[in-house]
Amino acid sequence: MARHQPLTPEALRREVDEGTIDTVAVAITDMQGRLQGKRIDADYFVEEVMTGHTEGCNYLMAVDVDMNTVDGYAMSSWDSGYGDMVMRPDLATLHRNPWQPGTVGVLCDLETEQGDPVAPSPRQILRKQVDRLRDAGYGAFVGTELEFILFQDSYEEAWMSGYRDLTPANLYNVDYSMLGTARVEPLLRRIRLAMAGAGMVVESAKGECNLGQHEIAFKYQDALRTCDNHVIYKNGSKEIAAQEGMALTFMAKYDQREGNSCHIHLSFRGNDGGMVMADHDDAEQGLSDVGRAFIAGQLAHARELTLMFAPQINSYKRYVPGSFAPTAIRWGRDNRTCAFRLVGHGQSLRLENRLPGGDVNPYLAVAGMVAAGLDGIERNLPLEDAFVGNAYADDSQRVPSSMGEALAAWESSTWIRETFSQEVQDHYTNMARIELADYGRTVTDWERYRSFERL
Repeated sequence: MARHQPLTPEALRREVDEGTIDTVAVAITDMQGRLQGKRIDADYFVEEVMTGHTEGCNYLMAVDVDMNTVDGYAMSSWDSGYGDMVMRPDLATLHRNPWQPGTVGVLCDLETEQGDPVAPSPRQILRKQVDRLRDAGYGAFVGTELEFILFQDSYEEAWMSGYRDLTPANLYNVDYSMLGTARVEPLLRRIRLAMAGAGMVVESAKGECNLGQHEIAFKYQDALRTCDNHVIYKNGSKEIAAQEGMALTFMAKYDQREGNSCHIHLSFRGNDGGMVMADHDDAEQGLSDVGRAFIAGQLAHARELTLMFAPQINSYKRYVPGSFAPTAIRWGRDNRTCAFRLVGHGQSLRLENRLPGGDVNPYLAVAGMVAAGLDGIERNLPLEDAFVGNAYADDSQRVPSSMGEALAAWESSTWIRETFSQEVQDHYTNMARIELADYGRTVTDWERYRSFERL
């Protein structure tokens, strides 16, 4: 599938009239970073929804992973009757879904029935921070590097087996291996070409360290567009794998080997596109005052933002010394043992956040980075020296090692409340509490194996 030009409303109308498009997948991104929505008849979409809206139950922003209605959310409950939210299409996100015949997709912003933004919506959280950044004279450019593990088993086979004894698509470490990645190139190629057909600029695919682990990389764009592409790609790659009778997972830590990371590269520029993070005579990653303050902001707020970077119980099992996932809140120049790694130079100078895993909600993580960087700039925070050496062995401030620890930092933070609002802080506090409570009362295979006979 060749890469298409951006899909405009006019082009969509024409293709619907011609009969080549019959379905529009209308979606929002929920708290967990998943696409949720409905498939709408294309004729109805162009006549009614494209310049208007559709609706969805407000519990979409107030359920757990299993879609259970849970208590504690101010915006949605049995007492309030579980009313509707407005799903207003952002026509700038119109894209083709080449892996689904006759189908295009569009992402929506969430509004209340009174027309106000739904504050806890991840896309709205990022929009607010991007707007703050623009008002300060800057723009954020972002790239996400999302890893997954691929299995020969279908999703249904994996489910029925209890996710035991699955067959990885590669049986040995294929990090950078041309031979090893060739084994699954038909699927990887199909995903790459499909995403190009959806309007993304594909850079490369490569093997990673865990068995069956791979990464497909896309060219950076502005913050909102990158996060939109991220969730479209993540959902689309699963659909394509399912069509091929295979399964892939983005969970942060599938087994005892290397986890799935989602390194986020971010750089501020001026609203005119000019370079602001690097000195103009930069030859050796020379940071400007803005660049130094930007990084200082990341270090200052990393612990209280970890819930945005690591949103699941499983997320925290990545943070193991010597695993290429960070444990120390340090920054370094091209140092993969640090939580934040400075790479590139000149216009391409950027900070890589190594905290997020494959389960991250990109809107929340990027919103956190933008807010932290902006705070560092506004307060002109001083930057400590770049760390040199093995940060795993350093005695610096540590990344929270559990969701409980991350929740405590998030919930007690005055800065989080002032930056994102009391409503957002309370909403995601409740999300974490529900996950912790559910996990706390669940009996695991580990406990059975350990205790059934021997204790």
